[in-house]
Amino acid sequence: MTQTPLRAHDLLWVSETPMAADGAPLPDWAIAACRQGAPVVVRRAPRGSNGAVPVGLRGGARHERCAATVAANAITRVLSPEALATTTASVAPDAPFAALRTLRALAPKLDALGWAWGPTGGAGFALASGLAVLHANSDLDLVLRMPHAPSAAQRDQLVHVLAETECRVDLQIDTGRGGFAWRDWLTSPRQTLLKTDHGPHLVADPWSELA
Repeated sequence: MTQTPLRAHDLLWVSETPMAADGAPLPDWAIAACRQGAPVVVRRAPRGSNGAVPVGLRGGARHERCAATVAANAITRVLSPEALATTTASVAPDAPFAALRTLRALAPKLDALGWAWGPTGGAGFALASGLAVLHANSDLDLVLRMPHAPSAAQRDQLVHVLAETECRVDLQIDTGRGGFAWRDWLTSPRQTLLKTDHGPHLVADPWSELA
């Protein structure tokens, strides 16, 4: 089920209960989420020595987060943020949460920019699972695949698209080597915190082969 490489932010449905990364028992909320059939999300960390996939579990409350691992052969379904992006037209214009309304409004504008992108975080999780994890103050988390540094014109276009939104938008840029916060890069383009499978690194150029 994992013929294509898994990437951070991919949602996975699994046939067995994940194991907490620290070896401790899973919290009760995590066990309940697994029994509900909630997906887990691929996180940035090295694979285990046995090929176990690093994942994150989430519950309905903000503080309910748990780092875990799951066997690769237990994965039954994979859903990428890009695949979720194709479903945004089904979001009602009067959806009950600002994060979903913002997603619907941004989708055609982001599509027009030409980069692959998709919702992550609570909005992506809610769209994929139907579980109630969003609330009135939820931000909209997005990932955008940008393998090469944008031109000044492309940068300005993306800034314009995100300039006026109903809720806060947290955009992560995935370069293929790691991910970073778009807002932080705009503020400090010569010192970027790049999150990789081997930990975060401060880099001068997140697109460099040395990053």
